[in-house]
Amino acid sequence: MVIPMDEAPISIQEAKDPSKQGNEVTLRGWIYRTRGSNRMLFLVLRDSTDIIQCVASREDLGEERFISARELPVESAIVVKGRINMDDRAPGGFEVHLKEILTISKADRFPITKDHSEEFLRENRHLWLRSRKMNAIMKVRSTVTGAIHEFFRREGYHEFTPPIFTPNQAEGGSTLFEVKYYDRTIYLSQTWQLYAEAAIFSLERIYDVSPTFRAERSKTSRHLSEFWMAEMEAAWMDYLEAVSVAEREVKFIIEKVLERNMKELEILEAEPERLRSAISAKWPVITYTEALGILKERSGMDVEWGKDLRTVEEEELMKHFDTPITVVEYPKEAMAFYKPVKEEADAPGPVAKCFDMIAPGGYGEIVGGSERDTDAASLEEALKREGEDVRKYDWYLDLRRYGSVQHSGYGLGVERVLAWICKLDNIKDAIPFPRTMTRAYP
Repeated sequence: MVIPMDEAPISIQEAKDPSKQGNEVTLRGWIYRTRGSNRMLFLVLRDSTDIIQCVASREDLGEERFISARELPVESAIVVKGRINMDDRAPGGFEVHLKEILTISKADRFPITKDHSEEFLRENRHLWLRSRKMNAIMKVRSTVTGAIHEFFRREGYHEFTPPIFTPNQAEGGSTLFEVKYYDRTIYLSQTWQLYAEAAIFSLERIYDVSPTFRAERSKTSRHLSEFWMAEMEAAWMDYLEAVSVAEREVKFIIEKVLERNMKELEILEAEPERLRSAISAKWPVITYTEALGILKERSGMDVEWGKDLRTVEEEELMKHFDTPITVVEYPKEAMAFYKPVKEEADAPGPVAKCFDMIAPGGYGEIVGGSERDTDAASLEEALKREGEDVRKYDWYLDLRRYGSVQHSGYGLGVERVLAWICKLDNIKDAIPFPRTMTRAYP
C-alpha cells in the first residue's frame, strides 16, 4: 500500500473528533491487542494519544493481505486506512473499518502478554513504558514538571542550574554517592541548596528542576536512589512565607493536572474528586510539638520529643487529615547544620525554622524546607559538631561575610507529588527508569 501525500496519518485523538465521523482516516501506531477468526480481524491500535479498535474482513482486505495482517504480533508497527465511526461497544468508543494495512515493522513475540510481577515489569521497563498505565503516568509527569516551571516564572523566579558534582554534603554524609573525579573523590549532588544560596545574592528568587542522588539503603515503596527535585531559594523570605509558596505551588500543579489530564487520571483510577477537594481547602500548618500531641491524644502513640518523625508516625498522623499538612519547627538536634534555631519557641527544647509538607494516603513528605542560618560562626560550629572539614565549606561561609540577608528555600519531590496525584502504590512507577539500592537496569 502506498499512502498518498495528501492523506498524511493523523493521531488517534484527532481521528475521534466529531468532524471526522464517517470519513476515511489514515492512522499509524502499534498493535495493542489483536484477535480474529477465519473471516474477521479485530485489532486495537495505539499511539501516544489514545487507542482505537480497527476491524477488517477477509473480503475487504483480500485473501493475502488478510492472512498477513492476522499473523501480525502485538507491538508490530503499522499504518492503516479506513472509515471511522462511533461505536460504544468498541474499546475507546470508536471503530475503524479497514480498507488497507501497511506493515512498517513486524514485532517479535512480545514478552509482556499477561499479568506479571512488579519486578518482571521493572526488569522490562523499556517495554512496559508502552503500557496504558505508564503512558498515563508519564503524561501526568510531563504536566507536573511543566506546571512547576510555569508557576515559578509567574511568581518572578529565575531558573538557575547548579552543578551535579560537588565536594560538599548538605543532607547527611551517610547518603552520599562518591565519585572518582580525576585524582580525587567528590560526590553526586544531594541538593542544589548550597549553590542556590550563592545565587540569591544576585538573582534574589530562583528555582530549578533537576536530578538528586541519595544513597539511602531503603527498599520501601517511597524511596529512590535517583529522583527529581523542584527546588526554590529566595532572599528576604522567612520559613513561614516559604510554606505559603509551597502550598500555592502544589495546588497550582494539581490544577494543571485536573485541567489537562482527566483522561489519564481516569485510566489510573486516581479519584480526581479528592484532588479537587484538596485544592479548595486551606492546608493545616502545625508545629512538631503539636503533631506529637495529636499522636498521643488521638492515636495513643507516645513519641519522645526530639526524635524526627518516622514513616509509621507520619502515616498515623495523616489518618487525622484529608489534605496535605505542613509540620513546622522540628527539634534542632535532628536537623541539618544550616537550619537556624527559632528563638522563644513554645517547645520543650530548641527548634529549627524548618518545615515538612506531608501528603495523606501514606505518601509521606512531599516538600521539605527551611530558613537558612545567616551567621557564619554558628554554621562553623554546626559543621564541626557533624565532623565536617570546615575548609571545604569556606566558600559557603563566605556568603555570610558579604551582605547576608534572611533567606529560605525548599525542595519538592517530583516523584512523591506525582505518586500522590496519580494514587500510585509504588514511587518506582513515578519515574521512567527507577534507580534503587537493588536496581540499576535497564
